[in-house]
Order: sequence, then structure tokens, then C-alpha cells
Amino acid sequence: MDELNIRKKAYILDTNVLIHDPDSVLNFEEHLVIIPMTVLEELDKLKSGKASVSAECRAAIRRIDSILGDAEPQKIRHGVPIWRDNTRTHQGLLSVLMDTQDNTSAEYLSNELNDNKIINQLVSLQAADITTRLVLVTKDINMRLKARACGLAAEDYHNDQLVSDIKQLARGYHEFEGSFWDRVKSVETLQKLGETLHFLPRESLGDALYLNQFIVDDEGFVGRVREIDNEKVVLVDLPRERLMNQQAWGLAPRNIHQALALNLLMDPTVHLVSLTGPAGSGKTILALAAAIEMTIVDRRFNKIIATRSTPPLAEEQGFLPGTEEEKMDPWLGAISDNIEALHLNDESPSGSIEYVKEKANIQFKALNYIRGRSFQRSLILIDECQNLTPHQMKAIITRAGDGSKVVCLGNLAQIDTPYLSPTSSGLTYMCERFKGFQHGGHLQLHGVPRSVLAEYAESNL
Repeated sequence: MDELNIRKKAYILDTNVLIHDPDSVLNFEEHLVIIPMTVLEELDKLKSGKASVSAECRAAIRRIDSILGDAEPQKIRHGVPIWRDNTRTHQGLLSVLMDTQDNTSAEYLSNELNDNKIINQLVSLQAADITTRLVLVTKDINMRLKARACGLAAEDYHNDQLVSDIKQLARGYHEFEGSFWDRVKSVETLQKLGETLHFLPRESLGDALYLNQFIVDDEGFVGRVREIDNEKVVLVDLPRERLMNQQAWGLAPRNIHQALALNLLMDPTVHLVSLTGPAGSGKTILALAAAIEMTIVDRRFNKIIATRSTPPLAEEQGFLPGTEEEKMDPWLGAISDNIEALHLNDESPSGSIEYVKEKANIQFKALNYIRGRSFQRSLILIDECQNLTPHQMKAIITRAGDGSKVVCLGNLAQIDTPYLSPTSSGLTYMCERFKGFQHGGHLQLHGVPRSVLAEYAESNL
């Protein structure tokens, strides 16, 4: 057996890992987890700011404090047992790596950067203890490259990555060539409460099925999975013509995928909808039209809460003048643009826009200030979800109170956060976690119906 595989392991966590998942110290089983003092100092600097990561920093600090408790300094250096919640056993150790003052230690990199400072410490530590294999865990690709160049093992944090390839992400529908019914051995059809239900043998559809997934074939059949058990699958028959003719605030779908998305958005039994797809595929305008229709016409909700993740340079909204809505306007321009697009043909577009904003009680909220709040009978529209971590996504979705619906929009090809990838994005994590949830639905949109120019640019640039 490889000598590296039988040595003890110690995992060193970078700051971005603790921000990504404040409970990450618990996820390394029986191994030693080391947190450099430099990382604690970075958490300390970020914990009190207005940036969206401040809450994660405080959560990580609380978790570390709960483990270290009142342990003696020497014990902290060698490792404090990590006691598991609600158990009397511990698994793994947590240690803090102190800043070295030894000037004789080899320095591979300049100590001017905190990342380099950590790497230099680990190089010295590894040289002093060859019986333990040190592994640096960081979301920073460049830091991993520098660590490997210095002879250290380095890896990404994978604990909350549910798919290894973004192609594995559920699309929300299953397309069949030809006729879907040619693949079905037997079926029992029942008319019930104004809808047609098909009862099929479970074995006819394979294993890759989940609740609220759509079935589409080339001959016009569209069904939605209503129930699944070990023996049968129940499909709700959705006539394609009716799907294509449905409207929300005057907006009709342009293709079958938009029609399926609108079906999920307008369904009162679906409390969480996630839409992914390229720019111009209709995510925002579909969600907004459905939100206005359900709020003004159906009176299902009292207000629409529009928010999105903001770029790092825009997180300090306090520097911008005006009300919260005016501060968020530069970052929620897509919402405003689509409200205008829904009323371009009105006699008085500006009057219609103001009427809709007031009647639907559309409120623009900064994501940073949603924490701790609870929204009752509200439709919460979250744009640019691909830039959120799984922990941030959880913090937002749990704000939904009684009678509320959450709609998450994002394009996994346009991630602006340096420490996230399509597989580690909170949007991907949420889509997989809620796959099969009775009151949730996901759909991946395709095509660029925004304009002929946009479609050509998407394909050729």
C-alpha cells in the first residue's frame, strides 16, 4: 500500500472554506483539523463588516469556540476533541496553528500575503513531522496551485458538492424520442377532479425519476410526475396546447420549456421553484409575470420581495444615496427592465409600471439584510442565485413564512464569485437537495428567445 495512504492526515482549513461552510470543521471524520491563527485573524476582520460573509464568519467563530471551549493553550495546539452533537463520543481533533517566530524556517514564498504566510508555515510543519500528511483545504484555486508547487497536498472542499459534473444536474424534464407510450407495457387512466391521471408500472420508466419531473415526447404528450412508489408512477396529463396557451400577466410561453416553467410557477402546491438557463432564456420575465399575476389577480400573495446576490464591490449599499430600493436599483435592473418589457404595448407604459409596483407591492431588498426576517404570504424572487453558497441559500429560503413561495433564478455559466464553481454553487446544491420534494420544482430553460441578435451572439461569440 502507498505510504501516503497509511500516514495520519491533518487537514488545514483556509478562511474561504469556513465562510463557505461554517460547520466544515465537523466534516473531516477522525482526522486532525488545523486552523491557522492567520485564518482566525481574517475571520475577525470580516465578522463585523456589512459584507454578506459577515454572518458566515460569526457562525464559524461560534462553532470553533464551542469546540475549543476552555481548553488550555497547550491542549489547543495539540488538538481538542471534536464532540459530536447529542452524542457522548468524539471524533477527530481541532487545533490552532500559531504564527511561527522562528527566523530559521525556510520561506518558499513572500510573507507579505496571508496565503503565502500559511503555506510557508505548512511547509515548515510538514518538514518537522513527516509521519503526518498535511492537506491544505481551500476554495482558492491559485492558493492550491502555490501549495502544490511548494510540495504540499492541497484540495478543494467537496463536502456539500452533490454532483461531480454539472451535466449530472437534473433538468426537470425527461425527453423521449418518438412516442412515450411505446415504452410503456401497461397503463391505467383515470379522470379525477378535472384532470387525467395515468398509473404506470414503476419499471417502465427506470430509476431516474422524481416528483414534479416532466415527461415530454416528440408526439405531443406532456406529463408531470405526481406520485412515485416501488410499484407505480402516477402522471398528470398536461395537454400541450393548453400549456402553450397559458398566460401570466399577458405573457405567453414561446417554447415548451417555458410552458413547463410557467406551469410550476403558477401551481399553488409548489412552494419552491428554481429556474436555470442561459441569458435570455426567459427566467426573470416568466417568474416576474407569474408573480404579478398571482399577487394582483389571484391575490395569493401580499407582496413581491425581489433580491439578488450583489458583486463584492457592491456589498456596501450604505454608500449609495437614497432609499433601499434606490440603493438596490443598479443590481436589480433586470427586474425593472422586465417590468417595463411586460408593459411596452400599453397606452401609458410609465403609468402601468407604477401601478404594478404599487398594486403588487414590489419591494427591492438587499440580500445582506434579509437574514433574521420572516416573510408571510410573500413571493420571494431571488435573482443571480449561482453566486450564493449552500449556507447562504439555506439562510434565505428559511426566511419564507406561512403562505410564501420562493423562486430562485440563476445561470451557472455566469458565476462571478472567485470561490464558487458550477458544482459547488448553492443553486446546484439546492436543486439537488430539493429534487423530489413534493412542494418543489426545478426546470432548466433552453434557447435564447430574447431576440434574433441575442440568439446569434449566444451561439457564435
